[in-house]
Amino acid sequence: MKIFFYALRPFDELPYCEPNRQKYGIDYAWTAETPNPGNLQLAEGCDAVSTNPCEVRPEYLEAFARMGVKYLPCRSIGYDHLPLDAAKRLGLRVSHSHYPPEGVANYAVMLMLMATRKMNQIMLRAAVQDYSLPGKMGRDLSGCTVGVVGTGKIGSTVIRHLSAFGCKLLAYDLYPNDAVRAWADYVPLAELYARSDVITLHLNATPENHHLIDAAAIAQMKDGVLLVNTARGTLIDPQALVEGLESGKIGGAGLDVVEDEAGLCYYDRRGEALANRELNLLRSFPNVIVSPHTAFYTDVNVASMVESAFEATAAFAAGRPCPCEVPL
Repeated sequence: MKIFFYALRPFDELPYCEPNRQKYGIDYAWTAETPNPGNLQLAEGCDAVSTNPCEVRPEYLEAFARMGVKYLPCRSIGYDHLPLDAAKRLGLRVSHSHYPPEGVANYAVMLMLMATRKMNQIMLRAAVQDYSLPGKMGRDLSGCTVGVVGTGKIGSTVIRHLSAFGCKLLAYDLYPNDAVRAWADYVPLAELYARSDVITLHLNATPENHHLIDAAAIAQMKDGVLLVNTARGTLIDPQALVEGLESGKIGGAGLDVVEDEAGLCYYDRRGEALANRELNLLRSFPNVIVSPHTAFYTDVNVASMVESAFEATAAFAAGRPCPCEVPL
């Protein structure tokens, strides 16, 4: 058995490959490049191809299938970068990675604290030696009502951790988690919008929740609401977000993800004009914190993401159930 890793980062992912080769008995090869027509042949002789979020075209999967590739173990929780229809047609099995929820959950809490205390403005003004107080007064998170949309592993961890702050906690999920009821009240989405001072998103990207936060949703929210997103950029309509910030309806935002971030995150784009108008606008607001999709980025999580590829490939090959398999 052999895995070919595309977009493998030598400075953090690579050191975890050799221990997993020994643990699972699965060989590997790799490139730091994302898959493209000029390097698809590198996967020749491999049983699995593993990617991070990057462009993967249907014709790439067709080429891999012709080479004998059977499995596509993603090194990310999200798998929306893969053309799943093509994978299903070609009989390729897909899996996503897993990692402990605390890293992303705590990052979301950090963004909430920074947004409520206007930390971006404080730091920007301190950088030019403006140490005055006007315009910097924030809110205590403990006195806020926080609405958590999505109560899977990460969302429920956010709720559990926020419970120690003394916040009033509201939750929404299509499939409520009984354990969450110890700390939060499940309410309809419209009620969560209307009552929350801070709203944090913890959902996968699906066609059903594309632009869940749009102009109509924002209109239902409190004036001055703070939005936090460490999940998927497509959950928020960027134009509606910009308009809400410009009007003051939205008091601020903490964003680790934005729409159309492919080709931006994890690349050094210094000195370039970025072709993402909404991102450029969002970066101009002093009440908006934008980080480049790094909520996941801890040593524990990176180790788990790499191991997930070996773990899933071993399970697929042995005919064992793989809890991270994506149903096609």
